[in-house]
Amino acid sequence: MGGKIVSMMRIPLKSGSRFVDKFFKIGAAMAATYVLAIILLIVVNLISGSAPVWQKEGLGFLTGSNWNSEEGRESYGAAPYILGTFVTAGIAMAIGVPISIGIAMFLSELAPKIMRTPLSLIIELLAAVPSVIYGLWGLFVFRLYLKDWVETPLHNMFGDNSVIFAGAPFGLDIFTASVVLAIMIIPTISTISREIMLAVPNSQREAAYMLGATKWEVFRLAVIPYSKSGLIGAAILGLGRAVGETMAVTMLIGNSTGAAAFPTSLFQPGQTMSSIMANEFAEASQAGLHMSALIGIGLILFVVAFGINIVAHLLVARVIKSHEGAVQA
Repeated sequence: MGGKIVSMMRIPLKSGSRFVDKFFKIGAAMAATYVLAIILLIVVNLISGSAPVWQKEGLGFLTGSNWNSEEGRESYGAAPYILGTFVTAGIAMAIGVPISIGIAMFLSELAPKIMRTPLSLIIELLAAVPSVIYGLWGLFVFRLYLKDWVETPLHNMFGDNSVIFAGAPFGLDIFTASVVLAIMIIPTISTISREIMLAVPNSQREAAYMLGATKWEVFRLAVIPYSKSGLIGAAILGLGRAVGETMAVTMLIGNSTGAAAFPTSLFQPGQTMSSIMANEFAEASQAGLHMSALIGIGLILFVVAFGINIVAHLLVARVIKSHEGAVQA
């Protein structure tokens, strides 16, 4: 029987089959190279397009706060927008990650089977909603309730004595943009976290139950330690979306420029790297330093988002690899 199998494996391929196989290899290699080529072209264009502002401002472009597009007095600094991006994304993560882990925990450990699939589909559909829809909803509906029920009570309680809650609440500020951003990243983080928790071997849960653990103890002692790297990766993927989000943040953050955009209070207008580009790209001269400054901010945003996504994918791949090793063992 073994000899027959070997002899069958040694049957030469027809010339037509060899041609198809070679064509398939070339096509697959071209498809894989396509993505790398696009990324390379993007990087080259961003570097070449932002070169004038780097030559004029140097590293001061990263640390400066001036934003003057008047011809002959042009001066640009990206520090307020870089800081605004990280502040809004950080607040969104602080709100969204615990809620996302709770949703994933319910769907993977507690939800009845009859509820699990419909709820999972609904959450996945929320991830597909365009960001402009979230922005319109936040602008015309959500910000009014947030201003009356959250921002105004916080301002009345702490007043201008607290730097964080200083300024009269208006609803178009850093806090509103961050909360809507948290709502937007919850579907992404919760969906990935649910899949990671479901990948935890049942032997881990059964061992904890045999020791008399409660459901919370099983989750805390068996599920979380086993899926910790994957959950961190899911959170960082959500951070990548929060950092690069444009339309919803642009519609809600208030869009101040220059030094006024430094996020010194949650109730003040601000700006992020993506929102400053969306707001001023149309009015910038194609050959001027203003356009170069916007492209330079795009380069910074690209580097930040690219690094975040690489770290996230490495962490998720690490936990998946460990799960595969456990199953094979």
